Amino acid sequence: MLHGLNISHTAPILIAGPTASGKSARALEIAERFGGQIINADSMQVFAGWRVLTARPNLSDEARAPHKLYGHMPQDAPYSVGHWLRDIAPLLAGGERPIIVGGTGLYFTALTEGLADIPLTPQAVRAEADAFRLNGGLAQMIAALDPNTRARTDLRNPMRVQRAWEVQHTTGRGLADWQDSTPAPLLPLAECHALLLAADRDWLNARIARRMDAMIAEGALDEVRAQMQAGNMDCPSASAIGALELAAYLREEVPLQRATEAATIATRQFAKRQRTWFRARMKGWHSVSVPKSR
Repeated sequence: MLHGLNISHTAPILIAGPTASGKSARALEIAERFGGQIINADSMQVFAGWRVLTARPNLSDEARAPHKLYGHMPQDAPYSVGHWLRDIAPLLAGGERPIIVGGTGLYFTALTEGLADIPLTPQAVRAEADAFRLNGGLAQMIAALDPNTRARTDLRNPMRVQRAWEVQHTTGRGLADWQDSTPAPLLPLAECHALLLAADRDWLNARIARRMDAMIAEGALDEVRAQMQAGNMDCPSASAIGALELAAYLREEVPLQRATEAATIATRQFAKRQRTWFRARMKGWHSVSVPKSR
């Protein structure tokens, strides 16, 4: 991966790519070779209850280099890109070279392009929005958005729709309007080595299938069961890919093979959405082809 790249010993390194493309292994490779702290940029790996299901680095990997912003949030806590920016800011100022790795494109664009300082959503509005979404009100939430916000929102993602609705309901301004008044970024792209892993689709799909089988063997069902018992499956953290599919098996609604296949398909679809985002929003990144042999 590092062949032909002039990676200095000072500039921050960003590593983005679709799920299962090997981002964490490459971040660890760079940390051990050049030094630095690995910082999570995956919106689900921040939650304490999802080590296996979200493919968080294991304890052995974490012992080989400093890892930050992994599993630091309770499963029932709200967490947004704004929270992440506030969490990462002191790490960027700490003096140790950051190696920021993950698959949440919005985190990277907010980091390198800036993010509007939108007021926090009051608990009462969040509860109202949760109830609205969970009781079939998604279409009404979409209809309530202003045209600019509606055009920029992934309408297939209920949590993105809910977030836009909450902002408009709380502030009286559309999310797009807030985004258009964005302040300067914490880490301009020009100051970074920004690496985007470009994985062959068939190679990636095969890895996704193998990884899902490995997750089942390593305890993903236990993680989902624990969150079901804690009543956390209506929380934002439950949008981790595979959680709902495996929960259906644990409720005895489908056999394990069907649940595993559904989780694998959902992961492939998620990887496709990631690649679409990267192509549209990360054109200034250095594309690194992932070898099929790895």
